Amino acid sequence: MPREITAYSNPMVKAARNLREKRHRRDQRRFLAEGLRILTEAREAGWLPAELYFASGEQHPLLETLIEETEAAGGIAISTTVDILSKLSGKDNPGSVVGVYDEFSTELAQIDRRNASLWLVAERLRDPGNLGTILRTADATGAGGLILIDECVDPFSVEAVRASMGAIFTVAVARADWATFRDWLRSGPGTLVGLSLDTEHDYRAPTYPDPTFLLTGNEAQGMPDHMAAECDLLVKIPMLGKADSLNAAVATAVMAYTVLGQHRP
Repeated sequence: MPREITAYSNPMVKAARNLREKRHRRDQRRFLAEGLRILTEAREAGWLPAELYFASGEQHPLLETLIEETEAAGGIAISTTVDILSKLSGKDNPGSVVGVYDEFSTELAQIDRRNASLWLVAERLRDPGNLGTILRTADATGAGGLILIDECVDPFSVEAVRASMGAIFTVAVARADWATFRDWLRSGPGTLVGLSLDTEHDYRAPTYPDPTFLLTGNEAQGMPDHMAAECDLLVKIPMLGKADSLNAAVATAVMAYTVLGQHRP
């Protein structure tokens, strides 16, 4: 049976609220996800929350299933107030459900590059919205996963999880520094394709081998010269208007579907 918590001073609520901050996520090795849709997608992908907070009186068949399966798996279901849900999510109009999940990660050594013909790689991403959107693109294009290079925004931040619309639970995410990733990539098959404005290669012209690792650079600075020099191929998306570049997540999506179109005509 779900327990009821209505006091913000409750230790469990305070610990869950603290997960909005990176240092507490790191210490607890947990993160927050909100919304019935995202939590249902997580359940369908095999992930159930350690703690499930839901608005008192809320009734929905999917929520009932979440409560039952969470408790059956040893998790805790908690009936609470909309005010507490708002404090957990950081939104004035929070979703009716918030879950606390144990963090998970994928090591490069665990990745089997033969599982997919497309992999997304991003270096020093700063915007959680961009990271979440790139995760959605990875899911939509059937990419094998997303590899984050160097100091990227935390993929388990509330904002990134929200922007991923559940893809954080369906797409493998690995993190590595550049040297480790480079050595791993060169230890097996794989072509590294970088997005750059400093090239004459139009993105539609090349034939993209299987597997292709698509590298997107930092939103403001692009990828460093030493990374660009180690790419097997640099391509650019033509800018026909006055804007000097596309948003990083948009450019990644354009390229991902271009590669997908070749691999799955």
